[in-house]
Amino acid sequence: YTKLASTLPPLLINFFRRHPPGSFSRTSPPTTSSTSSSDLSGLSSPPTRTHLPIDPTTLAAVKQAQNASNPFLPFLNPITRAWRPAQYSLRRQAELYNLAEKHGVMSLLPYTSPKNPVLKLERREKVGLRVRGTGAGQKVKGKSWERHLRPKLEAREKAMEGMSALVKEWKQRGHGRGWKKWPK
Repeated sequence: YTKLASTLPPLLINFFRRHPPGSFSRTSPPTTSSTSSSDLSGLSSPPTRTHLPIDPTTLAAVKQAQNASNPFLPFLNPITRAWRPAQYSLRRQAELYNLAEKHGVMSLLPYTSPKNPVLKLERREKVGLRVRGTGAGQKVKGKSWERHLRPKLEAREKAMEGMSALVKEWKQRGHGRGWKKWPK
């Protein structure tokens, strides 16, 4: 592993130093709760820090859950029920995945990230390309001339089909004399 670590860029080395492979949950953040809903049912107001008994074992469990949590996903504190944002932003996650893919260590990164190329590919296969306007009743926004182009071309084609009869009638009437409806 030391030979592999010497070839990795500092960004990946720092990530693996803070979060060694296998130390975090690869599928989802742990949802361990120290108190059950039956313990909290007797309280008159919503639970706060003053209502919950905080003992060292609970604090140790929270610390362990935080350390085992996936750094790419938000973390729910089991005591306060407050969410902590992901430790790595989506941009930094993308950088880490690109570097890991380049150096062949992508399997060591957390699996559950929106920036994981494997998950992106699975999502694209499952959902497909969602292009606006492909569903029933949807229109692609586009510019005004783009939206009106197809009906305009259809009307022009329809007018061209009847053009020979129109020209013949024009010539018979004396080049516009007595013409009631001028063509557009």
